[in-house]
Amino acid sequence: MLNETSVKEALGKVTDPMLGADIVSYRVLRGVEVQGDDVLVKLDIPTHAYPKQQLRELQKKIEDACKAAGAKRVTITSDVVTAYLPAPSDKAILKGPKNVIAVAAGKGGVGKSTVAVNLALALHRHGAKVGLLDADVFGPSVPTMLGAPEVPPQASKESRIIPAVHHGLKVISVGFFVDKEEAVVWRGPMVHRLLQQFLGDVDWGELDYLVCDLPPGTGDVQLSLSQLIPIAGAVMVTTPQEVSIIDVVKGIAMFEKVEIPILGIVENMSYYKCPACGHTDEIFSHGGGKRLAQEVGTQFFGEIPIDTRIRFGGDAGVPIVIASPDSENALRFMNLASAMAIKVAQNVLSKPKRSPRLAVIK
Repeated sequence: MLNETSVKEALGKVTDPMLGADIVSYRVLRGVEVQGDDVLVKLDIPTHAYPKQQLRELQKKIEDACKAAGAKRVTITSDVVTAYLPAPSDKAILKGPKNVIAVAAGKGGVGKSTVAVNLALALHRHGAKVGLLDADVFGPSVPTMLGAPEVPPQASKESRIIPAVHHGLKVISVGFFVDKEEAVVWRGPMVHRLLQQFLGDVDWGELDYLVCDLPPGTGDVQLSLSQLIPIAGAVMVTTPQEVSIIDVVKGIAMFEKVEIPILGIVENMSYYKCPACGHTDEIFSHGGGKRLAQEVGTQFFGEIPIDTRIRFGGDAGVPIVIASPDSENALRFMNLASAMAIKVAQNVLSKPKRSPRLAVIK
């Protein structure tokens, strides 16, 4: 007999193609309504970056399961509901952002800021509400890479900091408050206090993701952030050559010590493809990032080749995700954002003992 119980039992066997688990235990299924032979299925999709093709695949699986249970007509509705874990009371300094994503590298010069900026913009293009925190206190490059803000940073009536707005992102950087030619020469406690201010005194508003561009290495900023706020995970950026891989291994070890999960690894500057003849040259070797991901048991998010348009976009203040949104490499960043967001959702929804608080993002 067709009823809510029989339909839910059938849907409990439907595996989400992206999350890799059934839609009931991972709380993708919000509810079921049955009226005669008609079934209404309500879904909570855990991220705006859920791929459309896989969403259609999921809907087809649900429709087939309902019809196998006896339904004649199946209607499926869905809302984007960002999955996240609420901050514990001792790390509640940050108000508004749901998932904090650290973008890190073991050494400088691997394109970490380029990845962080384009990742944040890609999440925004997917439809999420996104902020970008330039935590690279000693070498802030985000203001240059994003160009002149549509809205500059300012102070509110309550003496809070209102972040700048660049290409739809809410952005804060020490580069907004110091001269471009001035060196930031601070000891660890000063850096810690600045981060406290950027986290606790900035009016971020409701955000799905706050992307943090960390300085290279394993220093004060990484330790301070891990102490101040819960971090959903880290995206590690590397180039293919061994000297970069060695430093990434150290960075991964540091994040493991402070109990921050590694979401995945991005291999930047993987190769150069000549736009004139199509010849590919592996300038910095190739495959080191993928090999490292396999060795440490984490996800490989993909390769970003050397592209003059990526470099020019960063220098001109119009990153490639904005400047050439339909280009092959802009789509690589869109895919990176999707894979990263799905990994965050998997980590959240796989924790039944700490049920996430879910909030519909309008």
